[in-house]
Order: sequence, then structure tokens, then C-alpha cells
Amino acid sequence: MYKQATQKTGEVLSLPPRWLGMYSDFITKNSSAVSQIESALRSLTYIIPGRFRESEIASESLHSGVQVLSLYHDSLLAKAVARIPGAQRQQPTPHSRYTKFWTDRSPTYRRIALVLQMIQYTELLWEMAAKRKGEKMRWRVVVLLEVVKAVCRLLLLRLTNSRPLVSPPLPQREVDPSTLEDSSTSPNGMDTPPTEQETEAENWTMPRTGLSMPSLPDASDISSYLLSKVLTADDIKPPKALLHRVSGKGEVAEVLYILRPVVYALAMQHFSGDRKSWRPWLIGAGLEYGARQLAKKDFQERLAGGLRGLTGLEKEELRKRGWSLGWWMMRGAFYENITKAWIHAVTRKLRNKPLLDMVGGVIEDYEFLWDQYYFPTATL
Repeated sequence: MYKQATQKTGEVLSLPPRWLGMYSDFITKNSSAVSQIESALRSLTYIIPGRFRESEIASESLHSGVQVLSLYHDSLLAKAVARIPGAQRQQPTPHSRYTKFWTDRSPTYRRIALVLQMIQYTELLWEMAAKRKGEKMRWRVVVLLEVVKAVCRLLLLRLTNSRPLVSPPLPQREVDPSTLEDSSTSPNGMDTPPTEQETEAENWTMPRTGLSMPSLPDASDISSYLLSKVLTADDIKPPKALLHRVSGKGEVAEVLYILRPVVYALAMQHFSGDRKSWRPWLIGAGLEYGARQLAKKDFQERLAGGLRGLTGLEKEELRKRGWSLGWWMMRGAFYENITKAWIHAVTRKLRNKPLLDMVGGVIEDYEFLWDQYYFPTATL
């Protein structure tokens, strides 16, 4: 009797890992369809009627859940890609090479980056839940989340030996679905060697020497094929060399950039009774702009060639941070005193017009979100 109970308990405990394995195989073999479903669900949470007024918690829960689930799918697909022969893998971007290097090298980096990413995916949901208990509780939660994110980023700065942060801190999904779905694997997960017929179809044998050469693509694809084989300077650099280490002014600029959201959230909490006050906006925007200018000055003084000596990844990150400055038009006093009136004027013009009326309704829904919550316009 005891043996039977033990055997049944063991069978029950073995089910979750087995189900996870089946789920992992399903995601890998249907990666294209899964990506399309994820995109459709994300779009649905933005366009369903009344998303932000009557059902903001439910719709944001769906959106956050899809984002977190996508993060899990990214890890499954990354493991599947690692099993593919190197010749068949897609050329990774500098961002993927850099972040993958640190996630593989440092388990601590991977865990902290994962926590940071999950907070970013769920922060608006936490704010919505806290708002139901009052404005004071909402601002406490906002400040707490900003402090936790800043601590995570400071730790990442330390772990990468004072290299600027990249966004996002984890490798992004860059998988060719056909590579995964067409790759044949044996039941134990090992690669199945190609048959003789498949090898002959893929390779061309020279008649005199008998040596086999890989077949070239069609003439219409020859240009893209050759361009995909061209190596740039960043392609041959070690992953950690894709970002220069910062020191002095550069390190001060990076720390200011990391702490800016905390300072701005504290200022917004302090002046929450006067939403049109310019002081929080000037403090936050001034810190971010000052950090950007200080970082650029450090690059100009320290690197050969100044800003032209930046790597592709550094230029991309600097460009992202430049575009994020535009979100200050949707924050604090600038939004309350200037942007909101402009949005109202646009939505009034779109009313009672075919199709455009629907666009105006979506803008009004987003206006409710921008007006009531902090995180929709947060960029860090």
C-alpha cells in the first residue's frame, strides 16, 4: 500500500516538468504563430473600447501577463537557438551580442536584469492597483518602484565594470521562425544529422576535385546574401568591447541618468497638490538633459574622434535616449499647461467624422491614461 502511494506521488510530481517540456517543444516548433498571437494580444489591449476607464485593471493585467509570458518564451527560444549549428544561426545584432555575453557570464546580471524587466512590464498595473487606495498610496508605490529600478541599474553598472546601460538589459528575440520550425531534432533534443540526399541538395560537388561547396542562393537574392556575409568593425569586436567603460564625468552622467526618475518621482509626490507646478518638470528634464550633455562631453574628450569614435551600439543607445527626451512633452506641467489643450483641440476636430472619430476616441482613452497615471510616459 505504501509503495503504491509512493509510486503515485512520484508520477504526480513528474507531471509538471513533463508538461513544461511539452510546452517548450510546442513554443519552439510554432515560434512564428506564437509571436503573431503575442502581437495580436498586445494590440487588443490597446484598442478594446473603454480600455482605460471601465476596465483598466483587467486590460492592463492582460497586457502585463502577455509581456511577462513573452519574456519566458524568449528564454525558451534562446535555448533552442543555442542548439542550432552555428552556420544556420541568424547574425545577432550588437545589442544581442552584448547582453547575451553578460547574461551568460554573470548569473547575477541575468537575475537583476530579469527583475528589472519584469518591474517595467508590470509597473503600471501596480500603480493602478495602488491608486484604488488613494493618491498617497499611489505615489508611495511609484517612488518605491523607481527606487528599486534605480538600485537594479546601479548594480548592473557595477557588474559591467562601469559600462553604460543598454535598453532593454536582456537580449531581444531575434529568431528566424523557419530556422527553428524546419530544424529536425531527435526525441532527446540532439540535432539529427542530415541525410545524404539533403546534403547533396544543399551542396555542389566540383567535378574534377570532388570537393563540395555550399550552394548559392537564387540570382534575385544574391545581393542580400552577400551583404549578410559582410563583417563590420563591430562584428569582430569582443562583445564587452561594444561599449566603452565610463569614468569621471561619464560615470557621473550615467549615475545622474539612473537617479533622475527617482528624483522626479519624489518631486512629483511632493508637489502632487499642484499638478501645474513647473518645479518637478524643470528638475526632471534638467537632470536628464544635463546627464546627456555631460556624457557627450565625456565622449568627445576621452575617445579618439569624439562622437565619431562611438561604436554602433553606443550610437544606438544615445539615439534612444535622445528620442526619449520627447516624452517630457507628455509629463507634468508641460502636459497640464500645454499638451493637454492641444490634444483636446485635435480630438474635437475629429468628432463626428467617419473613421477619424474612432481615432479621436482612442486618443481620448490614452488621454485618460496620461492624465491619471505616472508610468505610461516613463521611459526608464
